[in-house]
Amino acid sequence: MKRMLSRKVMVWAAIVAAATVAGIGPGTALVRAQQQTGQVLLGGTQGEIEVLQLRPNFYMIAGAGANIALQVGPDGAVVVDSGTEEKAGAVIAAIRMLSPEPIRFVIDTSARPDHAGGNEQVAKAGETMFNIVNNPQNLAMTNGGAAGIIASENVLRRMSTPDSALDVTAPKGAWPTDAFLERRKYMYFNNEGIELLHQPAAVTDGDTIVFFRRSDVVAAGDILDLTRFPMIDVARGGSIQGEIDALNKLVELAIPSIPMDWRDDGTLVIGGHGRVCDQFDIVEYRDMVTIIRDRIRDLIRQGKTLEQVKEAAPTLGYTRRYGADSGPWTTNMFVEAVYKSLTQAQGNKK
Repeated sequence: MKRMLSRKVMVWAAIVAAATVAGIGPGTALVRAQQQTGQVLLGGTQGEIEVLQLRPNFYMIAGAGANIALQVGPDGAVVVDSGTEEKAGAVIAAIRMLSPEPIRFVIDTSARPDHAGGNEQVAKAGETMFNIVNNPQNLAMTNGGAAGIIASENVLRRMSTPDSALDVTAPKGAWPTDAFLERRKYMYFNNEGIELLHQPAAVTDGDTIVFFRRSDVVAAGDILDLTRFPMIDVARGGSIQGEIDALNKLVELAIPSIPMDWRDDGTLVIGGHGRVCDQFDIVEYRDMVTIIRDRIRDLIRQGKTLEQVKEAAPTLGYTRRYGADSGPWTTNMFVEAVYKSLTQAQGNKK
């Protein structure tokens, strides 16, 4: 990670200069950089966020909810996930400091509010690439001239027409303006191919992996989250097998630094939360999820109830690293999700 830290120090000077030119004050955004650690923080009334430069034209923004991926270039900025609604102002300030070009697209990896909560504000801070002068159709399709919002069809469905009390209708300005049904959508922007790969039943039914091919960076969303067990939401279409399939897809996309494994190279993968990963991290996480899946499946085949499965501690060996006894996603909640997913799949085969 030495190279990554040096990039953080390099971007520090650019951010400070941009903040000075922009006249950003304490009420909006305050820049604080620590050159000894390479940490770059943007803070203010909305709290601190961290900016990490991964490639010459690629950044990760952390601390605004879910991790945000940012590609910048002459065509404009592409933002993968917009963070929470509350942190949208700080995210916009950071993007403006990193790129003089407008935000062109926001891509959602899921409909979860820590990923898509800032959609409306971030999109409206940007500008569509399409002609909207005397063109009412394009005006309607681009949030009134704002940046386009791209996501899978299921994300649009979850945000616009909730199936139950589980889903909260998002403001119309936050809805995807370009929703896709196919498993693979692609675009060419800032001189590189960008692939959007829908994973139909991973942690939810709307998860999308975003692969920036020239930058060799993958935004994985909550499919990969080294801070906890995967948040599989069975009620919203998630499944344990779909999660493992999606992790296998990430392993397939990511290339490690082989044969020169002493170099700090290879594909960089941005998970939904936590640090930047490489292929080895994904393999380790995938294996953990698979082992726990197999343990719970064996207990189900023995006729164990959910409570008996919990008592058997199927996450043993991984609980300290990924588990929690309280908070939004506990170890018991993960075990329950895997149990429910497996029993549903078993029932569907009958």
